[in-house]
Amino acid sequence: MVSTTNGSLDGAALPPSTHRPLLGMTQAELTAWVQTQEQPAYRGKQLHQWIYGKGARSLADITVFPKTWRQTMEQTSIGRSEIHHRSVAPDQTVKFLLRLDDGHIIETVGMPTDKRLTVCVSSQIGCPMACDFCATGKGGFIRNLATHEIVDQVLTVQEAFKERVSNIVFMGMGEPLINAQNVVHAVKCLNQDVGIGQRSITISTVGIPGQIRRLAQHHLQVTLAVSLHASNQSLRTQLIPSAQQYPLEDLIDECREYIAITGRRVTFEYVLLAGLNDCEEHAAELSQLLRGFQSHVNLIPYNPIDEVDYQRPSRQRINQFTDRLKASGVAVSVRYSRGLEKDAACGQLRASKIDN
Repeated sequence: MVSTTNGSLDGAALPPSTHRPLLGMTQAELTAWVQTQEQPAYRGKQLHQWIYGKGARSLADITVFPKTWRQTMEQTSIGRSEIHHRSVAPDQTVKFLLRLDDGHIIETVGMPTDKRLTVCVSSQIGCPMACDFCATGKGGFIRNLATHEIVDQVLTVQEAFKERVSNIVFMGMGEPLINAQNVVHAVKCLNQDVGIGQRSITISTVGIPGQIRRLAQHHLQVTLAVSLHASNQSLRTQLIPSAQQYPLEDLIDECREYIAITGRRVTFEYVLLAGLNDCEEHAAELSQLLRGFQSHVNLIPYNPIDEVDYQRPSRQRINQFTDRLKASGVAVSVRYSRGLEKDAACGQLRASKIDN
C-alpha cells in the first residue's frame, strides 16, 4: 500500500465538515434527512429533483421549500464547487478549474461532439502513482475526492454546456482504484440519481494489486480501462514507478479474473512515446501479452508536458504499430486526445491551491 504524510491512501483525510453534503445522497437518504429536520417526507423527493435535475447549489435556490426553513438551513451545504477558471480549446473542449471547500483546485474536462458530451472526471487531488510522462503525478498527492466532489464535476459540465452528459471517463487527476469506495459510490449516484448509464462510464486504472478483483465484486456494468503503456515489466517499471510492486503478468491475470466475474471486456490504454515503446518489438510483445484476451487496445499518442522531453511518434510510426497489432488479431484503435492546446488532454491535468 502506498502511503503519504496523510497516512494510508485508503483513509486519506477529507476536508473538515460539520455534516455530510447533500449531493451524493439517494432519494431515500434525502427523505430521511428532511424528516430529521421536521419536514414532511415528500420534501425528500423535491430535494432530490432540485439537486440532480435542476442543479441547485444551495437550499436557498429551492423555491418550493418554505422561506423560513430555507433561511434556517442556509448553512447546510449541498456540496457544489465554484468554477475558478475555464479555458476553451479550438475543438470546443472546455477545461474547468474547480475550487473545493478546502481551497484546493481540481480539473475536469468537458468534451463535446455532435453525438455526445463526455466528462473527464478527477478522483483525487494530485496522484501518487508518479507516471513519468504525466503532469498530474509531478505535483504529488494531496487527498482523495469525496463522492460529492466527483459527482459535482459532472453536474458542472452539464450546466455549462446546457445539455445532458452522455459519457463519463475517470481519466482525470488521480488513480481511481486508490479511492475505490468513493468512486463506486459516485458511479452508483451518477447512474441512479443523475441518470447516466453505467455502460457509458469508464474507470481507468494503472493497476493496484487486488483492487481490480475487488472492483469486479461490485458487478458494475462500467468499462474498465487499464493503463499498460509498456509491453514488458522492465519498461513499465521505468515509466510507472508503482509497477515495481505489481508484475505485469499478475496484472494481466487479475484482468482475466475481472472478465470472468463481470463478463465485461477490458480496454488497455497504451501511450505511445517516440523511440521508447513504439517499436516493432514492442508491438509484438504486446500482441503476445494479450493473446486470447477479450480486450481492446487504445493507443494514445503522447501529449507533451513541460517536465519531460518525451516526443510523440510520427503518424507513420503510429500506423505501423497499429497495423502490427491488427495483423496479430488484436482489436485496436488510436485515440487522439482533445483539448491539447489548453493542457486539457490525457496526462496534462494538474493540481493547485488558491491562497486564502
